[in-house]
Amino acid sequence: MTRIACVGIAVQDRLYYVEKLPEGGGKYVATDYREIGGGPAATAAVAAARLGAEVDFIGRVGDDATGQTLLAELGSYGVNVRHARRCPQARSSQSAVLVDAQGERMIINHPSPDLPEDAEWLHNIDFSRYDVVLADVRWHQGALTAFTLARRAGVTTLLDADVTPQDIHPLVALADHAAFSEPGLLRMTGKTDIEQGLRAAKNDKNGQVYVTQGKHGCFWLENAQLKHQPGFSVEVVDTTGAGDVFHGALAVALGSQPDIAQAVRYANAVAALKCTRPGGRAGIPNCDLTDSFLASFV
Repeated sequence: MTRIACVGIAVQDRLYYVEKLPEGGGKYVATDYREIGGGPAATAAVAAARLGAEVDFIGRVGDDATGQTLLAELGSYGVNVRHARRCPQARSSQSAVLVDAQGERMIINHPSPDLPEDAEWLHNIDFSRYDVVLADVRWHQGALTAFTLARRAGVTTLLDADVTPQDIHPLVALADHAAFSEPGLLRMTGKTDIEQGLRAAKNDKNGQVYVTQGKHGCFWLENAQLKHQPGFSVEVVDTTGAGDVFHGALAVALGSQPDIAQAVRYANAVAALKCTRPGGRAGIPNCDLTDSFLASFV
């Protein structure tokens, strides 16, 4: 069984479903409403667990009711939260998510200012027990510390390289695999061209670099050549969490096989299936559903 650590944030998502995303001020009526756990590392952990991996979520929540709910939900999906920390007198992070009739979403995130950046306590965790350590960029010091400890132990590192105010160059340098969102790649490299951006990111490290483009699939560099794996065509209901799910599935695939193209194809399939159901986690498939879906495209 593949063993994965997911290091980063957990967020309470409040999803409002509307006919179309607002373009200005006013009052709008939601057709549906859901509350569910979110956050890049936390949702990636759920995806990896659904796919049969043994998963630890390593991160911080507040000692409020939201924090308790977030950890309980992760546990219900089979994610181990023994290394998650509930911070005294701290609020947990929140997001309001608007989802339109085509499944596109608008996210307003409030990262809790109460959660301490300090990650020294990660030194008490034995990172050598994992096959892959995945980290998001939203807890910068946590990702930096976890990747440093993982690299010392010879463990594969995977970075969810999304947009963040901090300079992520140090994290990319420690990542064996850096999978960027398109906005994340643009922010770090300043390149609007995908290939130029990947080559600029590649100059900073010796590992693999990727960029995801939603339904258009994923590009990456392999042996100095630009590669592309198309996305899968599905009936999209909600894209919330699709990128996070992609990273969790990629971690599982990389932990069990060295073929990059097959790993990306697998992650694309898992992310596509997630988009067929509302919410950030409800549609995450298990191994059997994913294998069946992939078999239909052979």
